[in-house]
Amino acid sequence: MSKILIVEDEEAIADLEKDYLELSGFEVEIAGDGTVGLKKALEEDFQLVILDLMLPGIDGFEICRQIRENKNIPIIMVSAKKDDIDKIRGLGLGADDYMTKPFSPSELVARVKAHLNRYERLVSSNVKENSIIEIRGIKIDKTARRVWVNGEEKNFTSREFDLLSFLAENPNHVFTKEELFRKIWDMDSVGDIATVTVHIKKIREKIETNSAKPQYIETIWGVGYRFKV
Repeated sequence: MSKILIVEDEEAIADLEKDYLELSGFEVEIAGDGTVGLKKALEEDFQLVILDLMLPGIDGFEICRQIRENKNIPIIMVSAKKDDIDKIRGLGLGADDYMTKPFSPSELVARVKAHLNRYERLVSSNVKENSIIEIRGIKIDKTARRVWVNGEEKNFTSREFDLLSFLAENPNHVFTKEELFRKIWDMDSVGDIATVTVHIKKIREKIETNSAKPQYIETIWGVGYRFKV
């Protein structure tokens, strides 16, 4: 049974989320402030964290940053703030998803299941021989989930790695943002196009000599992205 941590200071919202998740078979704990939530997330064994942004003690951005520095578990940020800048900042810190309140509890459950399924496939994979992709100075070890650029190893979040690997495995193929979101996040892309854009930007910062003039991941204006070989 997957164990989920909800970090949410609005008791009614936290209880509603907990009820729906427990009805779907998950074990759920609630932390009502940021300080307790961060301590639980770092010290206890959770498979996913649902993280509110505006919290007493420590805000959701800082909690996300510290979790991602120590663990690779999925993080779903939730907030009443609709500004794209908050979504971009959260995703840039390593969150896997961002939901704007109010949202349907059933949608939250669906997203939790999608993220957990992908995470479980990741940790349970057992490939005997490492699968390697090498393109113009970039080496991607799919088995060890490590990336080198001109011999220097770079650190990638789980979603950044998945997105880079997928594009590199399909060179010269143009994918729309919607296609990439469905493939990498296992969900429909309505309202979440910024997720793909932010992750492409982060990948470029790590693999490109000049991210303003990318040599690997090209933007095809009005369409999407492709990995050029």
